[in-house]
Amino acid sequence: MHNGVSVTQFIIEEQRRLPGATGDFTSLLNDVVSACKVIANLVNKGSLIGVLGTAETENIQGETQKKLDIITNEVFIKSNEWAGHLAAMASEEEDDIYPIPAQYPKGKYLMSFDPLDGSSNIDVNISVGTIFSITKCPEGITEPTREDFLIPGTEQICAGYALYGPSTMLVLTTGNGVNGFTLDRDIGEFILTHPNMTIPADTREFSINTSNQRFWEAPVQRYIDECLQGKEGPRGEDFNMRWVASMVAEVHRILTRGGIFMYPKDNKDPSKAGKLRLMYEANPMSMIVEQAGGVSHTGYERIMEVQPNDIHQRVPVILGSKNEVERLISYHKN
Repeated sequence: MHNGVSVTQFIIEEQRRLPGATGDFTSLLNDVVSACKVIANLVNKGSLIGVLGTAETENIQGETQKKLDIITNEVFIKSNEWAGHLAAMASEEEDDIYPIPAQYPKGKYLMSFDPLDGSSNIDVNISVGTIFSITKCPEGITEPTREDFLIPGTEQICAGYALYGPSTMLVLTTGNGVNGFTLDRDIGEFILTHPNMTIPADTREFSINTSNQRFWEAPVQRYIDECLQGKEGPRGEDFNMRWVASMVAEVHRILTRGGIFMYPKDNKDPSKAGKLRLMYEANPMSMIVEQAGGVSHTGYERIMEVQPNDIHQRVPVILGSKNEVERLISYHKN
């Protein structure tokens, strides 16, 4: 027996605080939780059930798909299409939006998701995750189109991620702070273990893919150069560098001990404004980071205020501890 608060209990208690709540949103989150449990089991089994390796296909972004990219996308869709809470979904692995099939009732929410973030790590047994964002479907719309998804991140009503690491964690915000839950496999429940997660305002740890250094813009070059100079440089302090190549793992580290994560604008491919996708990576992570007291920015504007023009739109991402992110923003302004 456990004495902790389960994620189901937590969500229901949050619902009780909202006048007029119908329970639809609570049920939707429970379906998301169920999908994450299934994906956690698949990731955990790996080679034992033959789900590792490349699928020899590409997604809409031209990225080679892993077998688990396709499998986890199917899991997330099948777990959430039937219950009548969603009007449509958008996934990193789907070219277009996924309308709810005609045999199922339509709901009042839209969900965007990356079913397996950091999947390039899956074959080498490094942490991966799932990211999701929930918004309301426009009033009176029963057959949503791509355009109905194209609203700024400030309109999100919920964002979260699951981290499949040494333990499986679910981190969630509904606009009232950030809370973390750990999966107890013995009872099959996520239990509240990290209430009211906050990001320290100061940090001496940064995360960036330095193989792209020659392509960075001047503000990022300046910031990283100052960090690397350590005590002998203008910052007067030594910094540590980390890079996991899994956004979920990077953000989770920042939530637990602070830091700054950067996938900035560069000139490696001028046709791409950034590497990370706005709708199902940058926006949900930005909501989580801001709710935990951090800052999330492109270097030029607040990420959640970016007006989307496509469900697969890319943006630069700089997020994490408030004082370091604001320093880098000031370098862009200068």
